[in-house]
Amino acid sequence: MQKSLKKYFPVFALPTVAAFAIGFVIPFLMGIYLSFCKFTTVTDAVFIGVGNYFKVFSDKTFLHSLWYTAAFTVVSVVLINVLAFAVALILTKKLRGTNLFRTVFFMPNLIGGIVLGYIWQLLLNGILAYFQKTLTYSSKFGFWGLVVLICWQQIGYMMIIYIAGIQNIPGELIEAARIDGADKKQILWNVTIPMVMPSITICTFLTLTNGFKLFDQNLALTNGEPSKMSELLALNIFNTFYGRPGYEGVGQAKAVVFFLLVALIAFAQNRLARSREIQQ
Repeated sequence: MQKSLKKYFPVFALPTVAAFAIGFVIPFLMGIYLSFCKFTTVTDAVFIGVGNYFKVFSDKTFLHSLWYTAAFTVVSVVLINVLAFAVALILTKKLRGTNLFRTVFFMPNLIGGIVLGYIWQLLLNGILAYFQKTLTYSSKFGFWGLVVLICWQQIGYMMIIYIAGIQNIPGELIEAARIDGADKKQILWNVTIPMVMPSITICTFLTLTNGFKLFDQNLALTNGEPSKMSELLALNIFNTFYGRPGYEGVGQAKAVVFFLLVALIAFAQNRLARSREIQQ
């Protein structure tokens, strides 16, 4: 059996490796090279060194988008995980209709980002019209509009992960804590939360990366208005690459910086979560 696996391993592995190389590795390496070039198409790229990166960090719109995205990500990560965990706790109780509620909470995750953005644009602008304002009146309105949108979309998905983690807690463990005199609050902090730490790790990672990579919803909800003040990083990179002729190399350099930033955050979060799991 082992000899057969070794014999046919290239037949199954090589197509996957080739597809991965063609679809990801080669474009990724070309993207890094192009970030050091001035170009309009791949064939006319001229190497200019690190000039594009100097322009990236001297671009005030990019720096604003960076801090705007960081603030949005922190707020959305906290709200999504806290609310998803709270909903999961409620829906793991013996209540009538929990399966229906789980389905209802999960459904927003099935709606595409562009469609979701336009739906919430209509809803929120309709509410703000009462105060003679719109989402594009201020970057603060766009910020909280995005927070409401992303929470509504992702809470249901994270809820499913938390429910799976809570249901895997041994009932005997909770019963033993009750016998020892622990109240509901003590059971939550000393039993439930430590036992669902793997789920917390997964959900934190997903919400972190989703927050930094958010694009469709930002494009549909505000398109960066007013004056690019509600522009997240992904939309800023898109507008630089496709909306500013002659800045294709700068846009590519921004994309590389964006990739390194997300990779660094994901790596740091993963290491921190693993260290906590080891300590427990």
